Amino acid sequence: MEDRALNDPLQPAERSRPLLLLVALLPFVVLATMNSSMYRYGASDQAFYIPAVVLAMHPDHFPRDAPLILAQARLMFADEVLGTLSSATGIGLAALAAALYVGTLVLLAVATWLIAARLYRSPWTGLALLAALTLRHAISRTATNTLEGYFHPRQLAFAIGALAIALILRRRTVPALLAILVAGAIHPTTAMWFAIWLIVAVLVSEPRWRIAVAAAVAGAGLAAGWALTAGPLTGRLVVMDETWLAALDTKNYLFPLGWPLSTWVLNLLYLPVIALIYRWRRKEALVEPPESGVVLGAFALVAVFATMLPLNAAHVALAVQLQVSRVFWMLDFLATIYLVWALAEGGATLTKSSRAAAPPSRMRARLVLVVLVCLAAVRGGYSKFVSSPERPIAQIDIPDNDWGRAMAWARATDVRSHWLADPIHAARYGMSLRMAGERDLFVEAIKDEAIGIYDRNIALRTRARLTELGDFAALTAERARMLAVNHELDYLLAERPFDLPLAFQSGSLRIYRLR
Repeated sequence: MEDRALNDPLQPAERSRPLLLLVALLPFVVLATMNSSMYRYGASDQAFYIPAVVLAMHPDHFPRDAPLILAQARLMFADEVLGTLSSATGIGLAALAAALYVGTLVLLAVATWLIAARLYRSPWTGLALLAALTLRHAISRTATNTLEGYFHPRQLAFAIGALAIALILRRRTVPALLAILVAGAIHPTTAMWFAIWLIVAVLVSEPRWRIAVAAAVAGAGLAAGWALTAGPLTGRLVVMDETWLAALDTKNYLFPLGWPLSTWVLNLLYLPVIALIYRWRRKEALVEPPESGVVLGAFALVAVFATMLPLNAAHVALAVQLQVSRVFWMLDFLATIYLVWALAEGGATLTKSSRAAAPPSRMRARLVLVVLVCLAAVRGGYSKFVSSPERPIAQIDIPDNDWGRAMAWARATDVRSHWLADPIHAARYGMSLRMAGERDLFVEAIKDEAIGIYDRNIALRTRARLTELGDFAALTAERARMLAVNHELDYLLAERPFDLPLAFQSGSLRIYRLR
């Protein structure tokens, strides 16, 4: 098919695209951040990503928690890369995380803009798509959000994957596959889903690449076989026993067959949305072969999900650890791209021959843009000024408050010190002691249980320690001393008084010596 840009009546507007993107970048980053409950260093999953970087930089840290941290960190290179980058440049981890957060959003915006330039005819529709992507939301029962309010390797890998999609739409196969390799070093599972998506897209739309891609897939299969039998994934084809599964009983998102009907409806709804709009675009003679490949590649992800369901139901460890339900994140992305087109441009043309005579209405695209920007601004403003008025838009470092001062004191203690705190303290203070204090922690309920997905021993350790600790609110000084003897604990962090030697206090936060 002839490249429609050559005869498109909107071609003069193409010259404004780079400028429009530059103007849109700052609002995109701000709105995305506000809709993600503001940027917070050390939040959520950084409870184990930041300690992994610290451990890569300082091998003497976390002498007790290293097995827990490495259970996931050994599967990727992001921690070593970030640690090396921080050490080589002298940039602290907090500043580096903030820069990578902004860089991830900018990369996502650029990749999305490049996709829009191939699939949309008006740059205003591209701006509307950027506005739509700032509306952060959860992918139902996958423990994944479309955006996060902190730097997450998964988000960076997704942005690189989106760039690979843009390259495929331009028939730049080699750069796209190289991009997926880079994403694989950052977050392997996210890159894996994009790899499947792109491989199918290339096989469908680029016949000249089929032999080379088939050879690459065969090579990847051999590498995967080695990894599962003699490499880093050895032992992951075992079946999870009841004890291991019991330790993961709060992670119900791992097992799709246990999803409620509403979750199935929400996640499978992407399929008819994509299929119907794709058919609509075909009727308007707007679809070129790479786009057909991208759509079929997305459907292939659902086929992979269906294929993995029996293995997941059988509790094969690897099938659970891959969290294959996250493929619906990729379908959400494609469905959003198509829905914005349907709202802003769909139905503007009927046939290929009529396209020049009836271009999409710029007013319509601008109206969709205004509506989406207003929606993002109102939603983000509610999050900032009503829901969480105490939060700054960006918390770049550990805050200088009672918690921050307690964590600074913790970092000044012996690197081998072992700490006891409320297992859900991270939810209260916004970050974990293991992350902010850089010290071994007896147990942290939510994140330690999540790491238990990858290692049976860690899962059992977490469950045993939570059981042994019991209700933290009922903890007594005697019980704390007994735990200290059994587990070589040095300090207790709490807000209430204990009959123990006080080592440090800031406001209501107290640190007690346990031995």
